[in-house]
Order: sequence, then structure tokens, then C-alpha cells
Amino acid sequence: MPRRRQRDGRLINFGFGPRDFFGTFTLDRNWTGSSLGTGLESLLIGKGDWDALTAEKPAQGVNPAPVAHWISGGGKSEAVPRDKDVFGDGTVVMLDMPGHTPGHHSLLVKLKSKGNVLLSGDLMHLKENYDTNGVPSFNTNRADTLASLDRFKKMATNLKATVIIQHDPRDTGKLPAFPAAAN
Repeated sequence: MPRRRQRDGRLINFGFGPRDFFGTFTLDRNWTGSSLGTGLESLLIGKGDWDALTAEKPAQGVNPAPVAHWISGGGKSEAVPRDKDVFGDGTVVMLDMPGHTPGHHSLLVKLKSKGNVLLSGDLMHLKENYDTNGVPSFNTNRADTLASLDRFKKMATNLKATVIIQHDPRDTGKLPAFPAAAN
């Protein structure tokens, strides 16, 4: 793969089409539900979430149906136990941030025009959660959430990153609206 194509950071420049990958921050249906019926080939998911989805008897509230394609072997899956540099060039890095769910990941994206961007996933849902270390009662592990929040905040400071809290409407304007792409 030519180095020029690696630096661009867009899947199409890697020779991948829009149906080649599905990555999810967490096992929650608001993230995995979009995978239903897509026919995507590869899934990247946190190991703790994969383990919960593939358990002999999934815990209450854990629904493996959205990822049945991969559980059954219909597509390639990778259960990511820690951080993962998705393309091997540092432009997209899955960050292990458990607490909301056992295998929750946030995302670091390095954009040419915007610099470092940290996408929260479900690590926090509102700016107030971020500012006060607020942990929703529905998270699977409070201590893991607080440790992940601390790591996320330190990374944001050290990398001078733009933080996008994905459930907070106040953050939606930090990136261009679909179908435009951030560069």
C-alpha cells in the first residue's frame, strides 16, 4: 500500500469501500443497531463487549442480534482488548475506555485541517458529565468509567485535542454535517 494513501486517512484511499468495515464504540444498540442488514465484512469491537455478546447466556440487556453476522462467522471480527491503531499510521486509534460497557472504546482521529480529535462514544453523554466526572447509573462499572474519564481528559490536554461528546448536541457543530467529511 503506497505511503501517500496511508496518510490520507480515508477508507476509500486504502482501497476499501463503505461496506468493508463496521466499527463500534460499544455493544449498545444505538451503536450496533446500524449494523443490521448491512452485509459488512469486518467488525472491530472491544473485547469486553465481544465477550458479553458471545457469552453462552448473555446478561440482561445484552442483545447479540445486531452482530449475529459476525458471531456466526459470516464476517471477520476482531475483539480489540486494548488500544488499536486501525490503519497502522496513527490516523485512527481505538482507545480502550471501559466503564460504560466492559469493552467500550473511544476514538482518536488525526485530521490534517483540525488536528487531533477525540470522539467520546458513550464514555460521557453530556459536557456536564465530562466537567464533573458524572457517571450514569446504567454504566457497567463506575470505577472503570472514572479511570477512563481521567485518561480521556489527560489525552485531550496532552494532545491539544478537540473533544467531541457525541451525545451532546452542543458538540455537533465541531465537525461538518454529513455527508461532508472532516479533513
